[in-house]
Amino acid sequence: MKFGKVEHPEKITFQLAPDPDITQSTLTNLPQRKGPAKIYVGCTGWSMKEWVGNVYPQKTKSKEYLKYYGKQFNTIELNTTHYRIPTPATIENWKQSTPKDFRFCPKIVQRVSHARDLGIGSGLLTDFCESVRPLKEQLGPCFMQMPPYWGADRYAQLDTFLKNWPADIRLAVEVRHPSWFESPVEIEKLLALLRAYHVGAVITDVAGRRDVLHQGVTTHFAMVRWVGNGLIDSDYARLDEWVERLESWIAKGIHEIYFFPHEPDNILAPEITLYLTQKIKERIPEASLRGPTLPIFEDGGQLGLF
Repeated sequence: MKFGKVEHPEKITFQLAPDPDITQSTLTNLPQRKGPAKIYVGCTGWSMKEWVGNVYPQKTKSKEYLKYYGKQFNTIELNTTHYRIPTPATIENWKQSTPKDFRFCPKIVQRVSHARDLGIGSGLLTDFCESVRPLKEQLGPCFMQMPPYWGADRYAQLDTFLKNWPADIRLAVEVRHPSWFESPVEIEKLLALLRAYHVGAVITDVAGRRDVLHQGVTTHFAMVRWVGNGLIDSDYARLDEWVERLESWIAKGIHEIYFFPHEPDNILAPEITLYLTQKIKERIPEASLRGPTLPIFEDGGQLGLF
């Protein structure tokens, strides 16, 4: 992820923002959760040949990557759908390759999120939704990443889009333009709109744009996109603080959390994901979570992660 990247992340003071009032209000008024909170943690893709021999078994073929990815992680930030709408055969292959508790979180196709009318007049929005709907219970929240130039003056357009979004498919929205964050009024207005439609607000934690770390929870699930800096000390400290925040949200009744750790080129994403899931299991043992159990090896010996 290049967004928010800085040359010297070790100079950044990382700290989570306090929960805004809308998060407190949302969590207080959620329907009572049935059973434990579910936490889904995963990477941004499975086609990493560098993972063969550590994340995937030795000599794993590329066509088997997803099968082994699904054994290690229980969700995926599905970026491939940002570039093309998947075929029915592709969807069926994804379903057959992963366990029933696995959740796909597809990024909405770029021809919708970057279209002047957000795809409403083209039929592409319908085509996208129809393509992912057969994932059924394995379909997590879709998420729409707005282009960097898409500012707060597009509020009415987002309202129209959300009116046209099908109620049976969950959605989270990520905005990046600084105008959404320059004043408390704009971000509060956005979060209120998303809550009105039971849509999630993607929370992004990245070194160079601390303003996008708004901590807004607007529905029964939260989606966090977290960007590390190569397993430096602050990566671990930041995740420790996040585990405390997740524990707080779970205690207040949130139903599901989707957490996607990024690292440079994502080669190291499994290592930081393992750290995160172990910390969650230690601090929040009552949560439902399936994280990686990586036998990571280097030169025939086990690689110490921490």
